[in-house]
Amino acid sequence: MAFSSLGTTHRAGRERLLWALWVLAAIIGGLGFYERLAHGDKAADFSSYVPWGLWVAAYIYFSGLSAGAFLVAAATYVFRIRVLEPISRLSLLIAAVTLPMGLLMIGVDLGHLERAYLVFVRPQFHSMMAWMVWLYTAYLILLFTMLWVSLKSVQPGRNPGAVTNDLATLRVLGLIGIPLVIGFAGGVGALFATVAAREYWHSPLFPIFFLVGALTSGTAFLTAVVSWLWPSRDAAWKELVILLGRIVLALVLIEFILEWAEFSIPSWYQIGSTYDLIRYVLFGPYWYVFWLVHLLAGVLVPVLLLAKTRSPGIIGLSAALVAVTFFAVRLNLVIPGLITPELRGLEQAYSDPIGNRLTFAYMPSWFEWQLLLGVIAFGVALWFVGTRLFPHVFPRPSQSSEVGQ
Repeated sequence: MAFSSLGTTHRAGRERLLWALWVLAAIIGGLGFYERLAHGDKAADFSSYVPWGLWVAAYIYFSGLSAGAFLVAAATYVFRIRVLEPISRLSLLIAAVTLPMGLLMIGVDLGHLERAYLVFVRPQFHSMMAWMVWLYTAYLILLFTMLWVSLKSVQPGRNPGAVTNDLATLRVLGLIGIPLVIGFAGGVGALFATVAAREYWHSPLFPIFFLVGALTSGTAFLTAVVSWLWPSRDAAWKELVILLGRIVLALVLIEFILEWAEFSIPSWYQIGSTYDLIRYVLFGPYWYVFWLVHLLAGVLVPVLLLAKTRSPGIIGLSAALVAVTFFAVRLNLVIPGLITPELRGLEQAYSDPIGNRLTFAYMPSWFEWQLLLGVIAFGVALWFVGTRLFPHVFPRPSQSSEVGQ
């Protein structure tokens, strides 16, 4: 009895600490949003030459989490993967939470959201960004439809015939959703790759990078959630976490091979502007983002742990490392492409009486981090509300697999 009381006290203490951290993050983020609404992005470290930064990287990161989590759920329903069925609704909820985070992040960066409707009423079919908006809209509708149908299928008392129809509907929606998500996840990469003036981005591998990266980070995030928040810690849960860990391991290795191909080929002869940008990533002022955050904490440590362990806790920790540090990958995809002048001497060609507007240097300001923190607090709030409104995203202990019915 004493141990039970002590455990309850510790759990209550952790909950109070988490609530306090969330309130602090919400306040700091709220102040950042006020600054953005009142004064625009003047406090950001953007310049005329570096118009994208932390917020665009965060948008790619969060939308990638959504795409990766959705693909797990869609594949489960389409290919009737019974072993993954218990996490299908959870995957959809994660996708539904992280997508608004990404859209809010890019909305903050773009500004003038009151003009968003023009993409629909005055479309420009040659614009890659317009296609992205249309794909996101279709994905958003499909995602919430699948979440609603999947939760309806596990309502207590629902008759078997209705459940069978629900699963058939989910399979059809999944068949539509897989190419749709591949389209928008790869489309974000295509949005960068079609900027021919930026040699660092202008690569046919960029759409593949974004798609594989989305699947890697989304699956890793899902694995961490299943490892840490799953209600029943039985043998089936352990085997599920081990399987997810193996999938994450394979995806991390595939992502690393693609990265090696992208970096090694331009570096072979050590010439060209692309090589200079790769040197900036590897040995520039932010070398630690690649070597320590990404390669060490996000690849080497997780690969070694995932290859050897069968402990759900260690698998969850490894997956969390992959998911969190993948933000460094997104930063290294966005920022290096902007820090090299298109014309030699461009930075010295004009004088700026105000300063910091005609520079190729970039370091995210505190204001930019404030807004990112606010979006994270917003996502945590969405997660809290979603798990309370839809408790069946976590299966009941007696609930059996239904995909194969």
